[in-house]
Amino acid sequence: MEDMLMDEKEQEELLSERYALALERIREIPQEAVCAEAFQKYFHKMAEFVSLMNRTWNVVECHELEQMTLAQLQAQNHELYEDILPEHYDTSYGNPDYAVNCLGESMGPMLCFLYAELRGMIPAAFEADRFGMVIRMELLLEVYQAFVCAAQDLGPRKEAIRHILYWYVSDYYEPEAVRHTARMLCPDRGFARRIVMESDLSDLRYLYYYGEYVTENELETARHLNSMPAEKIKLMADTYTEGYRIGFEVGNKDISIKKTVNIRYFLGFERMIRKAVENFDRIGLQPTFYRAGSNIFQGRSVNKNGWCGANPNKQFDYDHKEDQALVLDGALVERRLEGLRKAFEQWKAQAAVFGGPAVLEIFGEKPFVPKTKKNACRLSEKQQKLAVEYAGKAGALQNEYIKGEERSFTIIAFPVPDIGERFPEIFDDIVRINTLDYKLYQGIQQTIIDVLDKGLTVRVKGCGDNRTDLKVQLHRLEDPVKQTNFENCVADVNIPVGEVFTSPLLTGTQGILHVTRVFLNELEYKDFWLQFEDGMVTDYGCANFATPEENRKYIKDNVLHHHDRLPLGEFAIGTNTTAYVVARKYEIEDKMPILIAEKTGPHFAVGDTCYSHAENVQVYNPDGKEIIAKDNEVSVLRDRDVSKAYFQCHTDITIPYDELGELSVLTESGEQIDIIRNGHFVLPGCEELNRAMEEQ
Repeated sequence: MEDMLMDEKEQEELLSERYALALERIREIPQEAVCAEAFQKYFHKMAEFVSLMNRTWNVVECHELEQMTLAQLQAQNHELYEDILPEHYDTSYGNPDYAVNCLGESMGPMLCFLYAELRGMIPAAFEADRFGMVIRMELLLEVYQAFVCAAQDLGPRKEAIRHILYWYVSDYYEPEAVRHTARMLCPDRGFARRIVMESDLSDLRYLYYYGEYVTENELETARHLNSMPAEKIKLMADTYTEGYRIGFEVGNKDISIKKTVNIRYFLGFERMIRKAVENFDRIGLQPTFYRAGSNIFQGRSVNKNGWCGANPNKQFDYDHKEDQALVLDGALVERRLEGLRKAFEQWKAQAAVFGGPAVLEIFGEKPFVPKTKKNACRLSEKQQKLAVEYAGKAGALQNEYIKGEERSFTIIAFPVPDIGERFPEIFDDIVRINTLDYKLYQGIQQTIIDVLDKGLTVRVKGCGDNRTDLKVQLHRLEDPVKQTNFENCVADVNIPVGEVFTSPLLTGTQGILHVTRVFLNELEYKDFWLQFEDGMVTDYGCANFATPEENRKYIKDNVLHHHDRLPLGEFAIGTNTTAYVVARKYEIEDKMPILIAEKTGPHFAVGDTCYSHAENVQVYNPDGKEIIAKDNEVSVLRDRDVSKAYFQCHTDITIPYDELGELSVLTESGEQIDIIRNGHFVLPGCEELNRAMEEQ
């Protein structure tokens, strides 16, 4: 132990020395003029940012944050993020088009990448992560020195800078993977936990201790939760943690062998999260926390994964989501997989007792419609295949250590003040939706399942402007007395209540799925459609952009996740008409998260099935019947070639009730049994579901 502590001490001393040397050299950059003027201006700006981060580091290290007033903290927060805010983004080096315009087509994309990577110093400064600071400071100096050495030749060659970026990613991927894996699996590394559990949550200054961007959304959310009675906070937290526990129960998984749960949330909900931590402790689970990705190693995405604050500019994240295109090749894929395996090996014991994530999502923010930047990095066709290959192998690797058949999850969503002036009312209604009587829905949904199990095919057709005309093929039940195709889903892993779902057969599933407008992972799609043949997506389009090519690329990048084709992994019928009515009541249909929206009509998921990596676990409905529809013709390939069985994505697309003309079951004898007709449930026993719509 003493040797290990000495090693850590020596490593910290070495990092401190590297930090001091790098900072000293960076401070000299603004006094120099050795590059072409455009580049010198860029490097001066980067040096100024590093100086800002050094000042931030000192404030955190000396515990001065706690002494600052709310106004001072807000000013500091704005200074950290102002350069990428929408009102400044047109002249930010983080904007690929501006960077190329100022720095040229050769160097612009790479220096734009460097700019984005340096912003990873913000979380490093607040978490006292000297390693994260040092590697980015040294990257800046290495790139700058390449320009200094080549000044007489009017700058370095493009390949020389790309080489520096490549080896930065290659060299540091393994230690970054080890650190990130530790944050996910180890409860004793809780920077966020200390803020949640030890702060005075009535003093909103705590929101600025994270180093995340803070807006009135986060402040008002925290104020609203502070104003709520303790029993309502308890109800929210209990629903969240009980959903997690019940997820293990209904999935026939043993929660007693698990010791940790990863909590993901948005700033402002700390009062609920604190109660949830206490609940999980009673279950025997210690929470882990990690910050959403903000660098090349974890990736950037509009859809945040981890705990986080406000997004200062979603366009910035959208512009940088494929920055790996600058460096990605086959060797780097292998290097990343090697680093990931070493990370899981180091934390192997912790991985074995990791239960999975408990996720709190938010909704109500202003809809984001991305702009396609001409000079943003884009993966080539070859790189797309490499990205798909990496995702598949990384998913399989993780499953070796965190076994799918043993882990579970839960997701719950709440609105934020951006949703409108009636935020308090909407929030209360969403709490009501999230805590509906699951026994009532369980019974109604069993009625629907009993009819579905009589069928071989489900027919779904749109009405009005909706062009959906889809035939979904169901598995044949060998023993209908003991078997079922559909899971009776109430409030467990996907809160709120309200769906029955299955993994359909691919062969025979065909037609067009269409919605006039939908939001998927925070991105808007207009006039969105997918064509299926034998359960596989064969064609697709939308009306977001001027050309079919742009629209197809938008869907391939963000829905198909660079795959040429994806299977229909899930077919479900949402039954939460209360959620549908609430959305209409407040005119927030476009802001409802997919978690709730999928319960407001039939929905279809492209990608992996609902039982991905857990197909062999026996699962039963409350009536005792075993759910046998857990595989399709693609997922069954896992025993022969796991790389062909999984896609590491699952995107739900919902047809709202008012766009639905027909949902019916066709039996083997040719009988047609209607479940929904013209947006209303017509199946006997489902009258309660129409009551909410009739009372609106």
